[in-house]
Amino acid sequence: MTAHALVFVASPEDKPAYREALLMLGRVALSRKLPPPEVLSGWESAQWIYESVDGELRQEAAAAVAEMPVDWALVPVEGRRKKLLVADMDSTIINVECLDELADFAGIKAEIAAITERAMRGELEFEPALRERVAKLKGLALDALQKTYDERVRLNPGAATFVKTMAAHGARCVLVSGGFTFFTSRVADAAGFHANRANVLLDDGAALTGEVQEPILGRKAKLEAMRAEAAGLKINDKDVLAIGDGANDLDMIKAAGLGVAYHAKPLVAAEAGAKIDHMGLEAALFFQGYRRGEFVS
Repeated sequence: MTAHALVFVASPEDKPAYREALLMLGRVALSRKLPPPEVLSGWESAQWIYESVDGELRQEAAAAVAEMPVDWALVPVEGRRKKLLVADMDSTIINVECLDELADFAGIKAEIAAITERAMRGELEFEPALRERVAKLKGLALDALQKTYDERVRLNPGAATFVKTMAAHGARCVLVSGGFTFFTSRVADAAGFHANRANVLLDDGAALTGEVQEPILGRKAKLEAMRAEAAGLKINDKDVLAIGDGANDLDMIKAAGLGVAYHAKPLVAAEAGAKIDHMGLEAALFFQGYRRGEFVS
């Protein structure tokens, strides 16, 4: 059977959580007569290597750290460091949903955000929901885009370190978003991505027309973009780390060798192979076996 790493990540500022997770997961490892854990970062991350994995290990690990403010993953050791990163942007690499923030400048944020939430939960089809929201922004002056970026958009904790570390170790890093190129181009530069793919908002030179360029980059298109990038590198799905938070990310997350749900909607969290519910994006580096000393900030 394939060897797996059971790795957990805690906040270095929360030593009690680290100790408790080390103890509880250590008991799971000890029951299988494993040696002591390998520390990836003191008071932050450690792992155990299981030469074989039985069907109960994931359930036992989940039960061991239930209710603890730590993140964990059980991942194959072979090919653990991925060669391609494909990341969602809104609420994953950055702190906001850009369309909702644009709507705030139009005075309709609550209305737009309600549609966004339903779409991200998988209750609405992404493409028609995007057209509906963009149509409501018809006439919004173009300077609202730059104001949104300057005043509202921030990289999420660990985003730049996550991307730059993978890039420094040879991975191609691509931002693939159901949002808009105005934002992805800027966020990609700020975080260190090699490329970005997203939708295009149409305008008349002064204001938004209320339309988005077709075809829309949605759930299926994200998966297709991931596979096109992988084909360009002559690798396959197992060599990819895909990360996101919403329903339109789910196909690529489920297809990737390491699919990570980041502070995700329930549908996504339930189906992803790994989750980050408590820590920042650097946790995805520990899941791949990187040590803190290898991080690039």
